[in-house]
Amino acid sequence: MSRQHPNRKRNVRVHLMVTEHERDLIEQKMEQAGVRNMGAYIRKQAIDGFVIRLDLSDVREMVRLLRITSNNMNQIAKRANETRSIYEADIADLQARYDELWNQAADILRALTELRR
Repeated sequence: MSRQHPNRKRNVRVHLMVTEHERDLIEQKMEQAGVRNMGAYIRKQAIDGFVIRLDLSDVREMVRLLRITSNNMNQIAKRANETRSIYEADIADLQARYDELWNQAADILRALTELRR
């Protein structure tokens, strides 16, 4: 049990255990922030810092669309090499897929912009 100092502004002790690696990371971040006092740094981060939890479902959807579009493009290229012709429907399909990709990218960028607010 710690001794209470009645005149001390901060009189509640919080004990924190970290690994050596975590301590090294904390010290690196302290150095980047120009802070020397670890207690002050950890207190500031605990009170004023924030945690960002990213929902990556939009990114996963974009990766899925990229795979589909890449596969379609490869199939069209293979057919074009074999037959020396490209079908209008294939081009329209690729254009639709690219539109989906751009819409998905715009949604992701919009969501990232909202993080700053």
